[in-house]
Amino acid sequence: MSEHGTGRHARPGSGIPAPGTRPDVPGSPVNTATGLRTADGKVAASGPADDDGVTRDGSDQATGRTATEERGTGLMDRLRKDLRNPLFLQGYALMINTGITAVLGLGYWFLATHLYTAAAFGEGQAQISAMRLFSSLTGLAFAGALARFIPVAGRRTAEFVLRGYAVAGATGLVAALGFLLTLPLWGSVYADLGGLGPGLFFLASVLVWTIFTLQDVTLAGLRNAVWVPVNSLAFGLVKMGLLVALAYALPQGGVFGGIFVSWILPTAIALIPISWLIFGVIIPKHVKNTEVSAANPPRLREVGRFLAGDFPGAFSILLILYLVPVIVAGWLDDAPTFGYFSIAHTLGSMVGLLAANMAVSLTVEGSFNAAQLAQSVRNALRRTFLIVGPVIAVVVIGAPLILGVFGPGFAEAGSPLLRLMAIAVLPQTVIEICLSMLRAQSEARKLALVQIGMAILVLTSIAVLFPHFGIAAVGYAMLGSQLLVALLIFPNMRRVINHGKSSQVAAG
Repeated sequence: MSEHGTGRHARPGSGIPAPGTRPDVPGSPVNTATGLRTADGKVAASGPADDDGVTRDGSDQATGRTATEERGTGLMDRLRKDLRNPLFLQGYALMINTGITAVLGLGYWFLATHLYTAAAFGEGQAQISAMRLFSSLTGLAFAGALARFIPVAGRRTAEFVLRGYAVAGATGLVAALGFLLTLPLWGSVYADLGGLGPGLFFLASVLVWTIFTLQDVTLAGLRNAVWVPVNSLAFGLVKMGLLVALAYALPQGGVFGGIFVSWILPTAIALIPISWLIFGVIIPKHVKNTEVSAANPPRLREVGRFLAGDFPGAFSILLILYLVPVIVAGWLDDAPTFGYFSIAHTLGSMVGLLAANMAVSLTVEGSFNAAQLAQSVRNALRRTFLIVGPVIAVVVIGAPLILGVFGPGFAEAGSPLLRLMAIAVLPQTVIEICLSMLRAQSEARKLALVQIGMAILVLTSIAVLFPHFGIAAVGYAMLGSQLLVALLIFPNMRRVINHGKSSQVAAG
C-alpha cells in the first residue's frame, strides 16, 4: 500500500491465523486451559486473576480497565487490524462512499423540489436519468475488467486505464447518439435535447460522466479507494451549492437548466484533479511497487477474452438497475405512483451497493494475490454480512419511517418494495462475492452465465408479477430470483473456499 492507503504493505487477503491463534477469530490468542477469549483476544473467565492480569470479574489488574473498556479496546484493535488489510480497507472506503452518495444525493433532490418548479424539476431529472443511463450502462460494464487487470497491468497500467476510458466513452457516445437520433420515440420530456447545441452538450455530458464513473473503479484497482469518498463528498457539496446558486440564474428545466448544469459542471471540474492524482501520483507508484509481481502484463487478447464474457453479463445486470425504472414508468403511466416507486427503489439499490462495494475490493485483492483468494472470499463474506445485516434490519423495521420523510404516500406505497429489496441483499451478497471471485479467476463464461441468467430471471419475474402486485412485484422478483441464483452458485463458491482451507492445512 502507498501512503494514500494504509501506509504499510499489508498482505492482500490476510487473515490466516498465526500460530497459537484460533481460526474462527484470526489473531485472537486462546487460553490453553479454558479455550475462552474476549473480542480483543484476552481470556474471558471468572475468578482470580489469570497470568495475563485479567481478573475473573472482567477487570484488568494491570491497567484497572473494566470489561466494557476492554471490549471497546477490542473493537478498536479489530478496526485497526481491518484497516491494515487491503481487502477491508478498500471495501470500507467504497461502502462509506455509498453512504455519502446516498445522503448527498437525496439532499440534492430534496433541494431541487423546493427551489425549482415542478416542470423544471421533472425535465432536469429526466435529462440526468437519460445521461446516466448511457454513461452507466456502458461505463460500469467495463468496471469488472478494470478491477481485474489494473492490479496486474504493471508498466502498462496508464495505457490500460486510458484505453478503458476510450472504449467505454466511445461506446457511451454511440449509444447516446442513437438516442438523440430517435428522440421523438422517447417522449416529449426529452424535446429540449433536439438541436445541435443541446445535442452536443448532452453527448459531452455522457462522456464526462462515463469517465467520472470509471475513476472510482480505477482508484479501487490501484488500492487507493480511500480517495473515492473524498471525491464524492467534495463533488456532492459543490453540486448542491451550485444547485442553489443557479436556481435564480437558470431556473428553467432542460439540458441548459440549473438542475442539469449543476450536476454536470462539478463533474467536469472534478475530472482534472482526480486525473492528475491517478496518472501523476498513484500509477507511477503502482508501477514501481508491482514491477516484479506484474512483470508480464496481460496481453490484449487476454483482456478481450475476459470482456467477451464479462461485458454481456455486466451489461445484463445493469439493465436490472437502469432499465427496470423505465419499464415500470411505462406500465404505471402515473407520475405520483412512479415517484413512490423511484424513491423506494433508489434506497433499496443503495443497500445492495454495500455488498457490491466489498465485491469490487475482492476482485482487486484476488488479482493481486491469487494464492489468498479463498481466504479473501471467506473474509469478504463474513465481513459483508456483518455490515449489511444490521442495515437490512433497520431498513425492514423502519421502512415506513424512512419513507415517511418524503410524505405519507411514500410510506404507504413504497414500504413493501423497500423491505423486499433490503431482504434480497442477503442472497445478493453471496452472488456479488461469487461474481468477484470468478472475475479474479478470469472465469468469463461462468460470469456471463450467472449474470445473464439472473437478468433474465428478474426481468421475466417482474413482467409476470407486476399485474398482480404492482410496484412491489419488483421486490418479489428481486428476492425470488436472487435466492434461486445464490442457491445454484453457492456449491462452486464452497469448493473454492474448502480447497483454500485444504491448501492451508497442507502448507501448515
